[in-house]
Amino acid sequence: MNKVGVCGLFGEGEQLLNGQTVKTKMLTDELRVAFGSQSVKTVDTYNWKKKSIVLFKRCYQLISSCENVIILPAQNGVKVFPELFLMFNMFFHKKLHYVVVGGWLPELLEKNKRLKNKLSKFDGIYVETHTMVNSLEKLGLNNTIYFPNFKRLNIIENNSLIYSTEEPYKLCTFSRVMKEKGIEDAIEAVKSVNNEFGRVVFTLDIYGQIDEKYIEKFEAFQESFPEYISYKGVVDANESVNVLKDYFVLLFPTYYEGEGFAGTIIDAFASGVPVVASNWRYNSEIIQDQLDGLIFESKNVDKLKEVLINIKKNPAIINSMRENCLKRAKDYSPEFVMSDFCKYL
Repeated sequence: MNKVGVCGLFGEGEQLLNGQTVKTKMLTDELRVAFGSQSVKTVDTYNWKKKSIVLFKRCYQLISSCENVIILPAQNGVKVFPELFLMFNMFFHKKLHYVVVGGWLPELLEKNKRLKNKLSKFDGIYVETHTMVNSLEKLGLNNTIYFPNFKRLNIIENNSLIYSTEEPYKLCTFSRVMKEKGIEDAIEAVKSVNNEFGRVVFTLDIYGQIDEKYIEKFEAFQESFPEYISYKGVVDANESVNVLKDYFVLLFPTYYEGEGFAGTIIDAFASGVPVVASNWRYNSEIIQDQLDGLIFESKNVDKLKEVLINIKKNPAIINSMRENCLKRAKDYSPEFVMSDFCKYL
């Protein structure tokens, strides 16, 4: 009997860098570390609608051969997989766990009482923020457990921190490249500040996979980029700290509807790089304003510009946060986070 079965989006054979795929793979890797590879079985839900019969059989085999089943469905899959495994579990009586990726579940369950009742039968619903725990408890779900995002990263040492004190200050974004992640806001704010001062105060490097629906528009943007703004492509997950540690600040002006605990924040913390983020959804819970980052009003380029001007005038604001960032990164290491999670299995 396997200890754990994981049903989630692995996207085998594809280069998928969305939050759901990244978290599914990270969680599975850490479960293999904790229990041994031979004790962890997986089912890949990639393109599940096109292979529903095959997937049905694989899910049946998963629950029949594992003590615990963990599912990580997104907005579409959550309407199918909880019910499927609850049906199977009428015969097998295994422990069912739902690890939520992103911050959209409370709003969905407010509108969907049937799904809420289904999820109440799970042994645990694991969410990324305390705010989500509170929201789900208010809806009557008493099986909700705090399980923050995490990453296995080589957190840099204090003596490797870089304290920038001269222009131009290097800024970057490090997320999926799409309008809703605030990419256009970051570009506009940096251009506006540099135009106002008549020189290059800030440079901006954009990293990440370009969303399919945004490729055409972003390519048009690139044609008009000034020399101080560049698209730098996709960075291997193992190289994130090596790339980010040289930056002054990471910009995260997101207003993405499904935003939960974005992994890019952990990448920045492990690199000793403070985050300037919008107050969208859960950012204000994760980022401690003035301690490891700065928060501004979402969808407000003028407010972002104001923050940039303030840190240009006083870069010590940012440099004083770097050691705090490294401390925060340790809170989201797999050793720290997974030890609690494994107790529930």
